[in-house]
Amino acid sequence: MGEIRVALAGIGNCASALVQGVKYYRDAKEGDFIPGLMHVNFGGYHIRDIRFVAAFEVNREKIGKDLSEAIFAEPNCCAKFANPMPRLGVEVLPGPILDGVAPHMREAFKVYAEDEDPVDAAEVLRETEADMLVNFLPVGSYEATRYYAQAALDAGCAFVNCIPEFIASDGKWAARFERAGLPVAGDDIKSQVGATILHRALVNLFVERGVVVDETYQLNIGGNTDFLNMTCEERLRTKRVSKTEAVTSMVPYPVPTRIGPSDYVPFLGDKKICYIHLKGRNFGNLPVVVSAKLEVEDSPNSAGVVIDVIRAVKLALDRGISGPLTSISAYAFKHPPIQVEDHIARRWVEEFIQGKRER
Repeated sequence: MGEIRVALAGIGNCASALVQGVKYYRDAKEGDFIPGLMHVNFGGYHIRDIRFVAAFEVNREKIGKDLSEAIFAEPNCCAKFANPMPRLGVEVLPGPILDGVAPHMREAFKVYAEDEDPVDAAEVLRETEADMLVNFLPVGSYEATRYYAQAALDAGCAFVNCIPEFIASDGKWAARFERAGLPVAGDDIKSQVGATILHRALVNLFVERGVVVDETYQLNIGGNTDFLNMTCEERLRTKRVSKTEAVTSMVPYPVPTRIGPSDYVPFLGDKKICYIHLKGRNFGNLPVVVSAKLEVEDSPNSAGVVIDVIRAVKLALDRGISGPLTSISAYAFKHPPIQVEDHIARRWVEEFIQGKRER
């Protein structure tokens, strides 16, 4: 069915896992089972159909390098599961800094000199004929995310928002993509089996079995730059909203809840550890308490999900569908335009693939 031309904003650990994953599984065949993917053949598109055509960064150690090298440059610490990587013929270009770098992150991100000029992202997207731009900027990048969303609109390409800045779930931005005849998916990517999906499953179990949920919390620690960036509470506002609403939407009544990153532990690297507490009451008003610990390699945990999103967005482009893609967004993102239970969202995506559901 042709190639899928993908541009990346932010070449951190998540982008590294995605690029490696496309190479690692590119020879997958129809009958293969790939952990983390809904289907090897997603509506006619295979993993091998994904081609990276542009990449934007602010790290001087990544700018100017081929994307295949930049994904392993410091401070990236994603596991190398597709190494060596072939050259991809995509030079990483300097994007605008804006608020994409918190003051305490300038040294860690090795930000390029102030006197260097960033490229015009919209112009690059047009020149490379990108089908879509995937946003992997750091949490808290309010202005920078909107810059890239506008660049996608100006260039006539779709937008996939993997971070907790609200674009697809914001009515005004969703309407802008609809008017432009372009699809948008988001916001804030879920992992294959991550803290949010596990927490949702536990809460849903309580509700479906008639247990009253009295309180719940989720605490996360990790050692990658994502966690270092999130030590600034101001940059965490939308992240807390996204993760909290993903869980509380499963409960039909208010519940005292606290969810979000709690500490940066450098020696953990790309490992993420999550602690979930859930307290409720069952028959006889007697207590039920669940305590769970989840430990994963953080960045690869979402890469397969993003591969499915990319292929869903390409299907939408092929079909001339514009605006927010409610099915894949509900399945793959923490803060979608429409929030539903995960098994319903998966059914929606299957119906979308088959053409039984418009978006």
